[in-house]
This record gives sequence, structure tokens and C-alpha cells, in this order.
Amino acid sequence: MSGIFKPDDVANLLHLQAEGENSAMNKGRIRKSNENLILAAAERAFSQYGFKGTTMAQIAEEAGLPKANLHYYFSSKKNLYLHLLNRILTQWLDPMSEIYLEADPKIALEAYVRQKMRLVFDRPQASKLFANELLQGAKVLNGLLHTTLKQLVAQKSAVIEQWISEGKIKPIDSVQLFFSMWAMTQTYADFDVQINAVLGQSIHHHDQQERAIEHVLTMVFRSCGLDD
Repeated sequence: MSGIFKPDDVANLLHLQAEGENSAMNKGRIRKSNENLILAAAERAFSQYGFKGTTMAQIAEEAGLPKANLHYYFSSKKNLYLHLLNRILTQWLDPMSEIYLEADPKIALEAYVRQKMRLVFDRPQASKLFANELLQGAKVLNGLLHTTLKQLVAQKSAVIEQWISEGKIKPIDSVQLFFSMWAMTQTYADFDVQINAVLGQSIHHHDQQERAIEHVLTMVFRSCGLDD
């Protein structure tokens, strides 16, 4: 009877629907893959040449993609730069989730330091790019520093203050503690040339990385009276 789907018609429709869903998923994966490829290439280029010294053509060549592809995903160099810095800041702030009221202070601070050091060792270009942006006045990042970063530090500093009031750690300036942890961790990326020269060995050698992590942890624990 006309107007009624036959079994084969239903099967064909389901097949077409599945193909459409798979196609959309594949396009999504390709887009994500290309974006990550571009961001990784941009991270290397911007950290080496700075914002002004880097061109979209350089990033495209580094990523192994046509320049037109870059403009498809990111409308401009500034848009790409802002997206990259935002991602770096977000990834760097993620480890702060280890610091919360119910956590054991020593375990929480160790987890934070280890994750932060791992990011520094695995992606030194990201740290250098971030440092260069700050040295140039943070013209692109300024808004995020005064909102996202400032608010999160205030929240986590309140946790430190509560630990102090409960006698879990000794009195310490909670905000300055974060400044110290940032300085101690990021120096291994930002000043790796200096560190390598003094050590006579790359900081990317596993033994040197473990030595650095243990030293930073010792400094943090002693500052908080957790070195017993």
C-alpha cells in the first residue's frame, strides 16, 4: 500500500541517519584535532618569537596546515593568541582544585606542586609564553588576571587561612605562599637555560626533575610547618 514504509525503507532511513551522525562526529573530531594542532604550533611559535614576531604563515607551516585553515578556526592572530593564553591559564589553574577545606593540607599542597611541576616540565613553551605576556604588561591577559586569577587565588587563600585557624598549618601569608609556589615551579621553564648551565645537565633529565620537585616540596612544607 502506498504511503506505508517497507522494512527496507526503514532500514535505509536508519542507515542514512547513522551515517549522518557518524559524519557529524567525524567532523567534530577533525575540528578538535586541527584546533589542538594549531594551538600546539602557536604555543611553540609565540614562545620563540613573541606576539609581534610571529605570523600566521609561520604557525601554519609549524602545524603543517594551509594558512587558510588557521583563519577558518581562528579569525585573527590576536584571536588565536588570546585563545591560547586563556587555555594555558585554565590548565595552570586546574591543579588548584586539589586545595579545598576538607583536604589534608600536606597531601593537597604536594598534589598541587607535583601537577604544577609536571606542566612546567612537559610544556616549558607555555610557561615562557605566559611569562613573556606578563613582561610586556599583560595587555591581552589583563582582564583574565583581574577576574579569573584574582578570584581563584582569593578562594584558595581562604582555604589556607582556614587551615591556619584550625591549627593544621602554621601561620603564613596565604597569598604570598601562592606567589612563592608559582615562582619556584615556573623558574624551571622560564630560566631553564640558566639552570641547565649551572647543573651541567638538562633539567628535562628525569633525575633532575625529581630532585627539583623534592626541593620545592621541602620548601613549601617547611613554610607551612609540615616538614615533620
